[in-house]
Amino acid sequence: MKLQDEERFIKHNISAIQTQVAEAADKYGRSVDDISIMAVTKTVSAECVNIAIDCGISLLGENRSAELVGKYDEYNKKNIKIHFIGHLQSNKVKAIIDKVDMIQSLDSLKLAQEIGKRAEPPIDVLVEVNIGNEQGKFGINPATLCEFLEQTAEIGGIRVMGLMCIPPQIDSDIYFGKMQELFLDIREKKLHNVNMGILSMGMSGDYVEAIKHGSNIIRIGRNIFGERNYIK
Repeated sequence: MKLQDEERFIKHNISAIQTQVAEAADKYGRSVDDISIMAVTKTVSAECVNIAIDCGISLLGENRSAELVGKYDEYNKKNIKIHFIGHLQSNKVKAIIDKVDMIQSLDSLKLAQEIGKRAEPPIDVLVEVNIGNEQGKFGINPATLCEFLEQTAEIGGIRVMGLMCIPPQIDSDIYFGKMQELFLDIREKKLHNVNMGILSMGMSGDYVEAIKHGSNIIRIGRNIFGERNYIK
């Protein structure tokens, strides 16, 4: 696809998503200003990401540390924030810690300790929850979440700002509801040094349902950039 065609394609897609988000917010009694559209940039060229930024996207989601490092200097970084949303190995924290505004995929105490050691100044994090208790999936078990949050809150260098999840593909609406209940329950507990301000859930196929259940960051890749091939 030529760059001019890419530009039209991405601009059209973002406009359509913005319309759907506004309609969903109105339908479910939400304020559209409380819902951020994140462009997920996995396998997307920096050139196309910059087109999305020019179309008003101000939040990027990076999945892989090596790809973030490789594309970072090419991004038009004025007025944007970058969140790391993929599984992050402890030995990769050093490479990305100065390039992101938030890490959404905190999923172990070991990772929390490494982030805390590397972050200067302190960095915002979301705790990833394995809401479906799926084998082979990353995230904290909902049953042990409060304990994990209490342990994490004691680590200097990080600020827990909320929760993130990737629900099972089947019955995702049900799991979004469970995630919202968990989020609100923890908020009510008012845990020390834990701020439940952000609930990040919903992707290209289910973001309307996520908005219904209180998501305030929706993570959109395919519906903005189309189907992509992996960058070599």
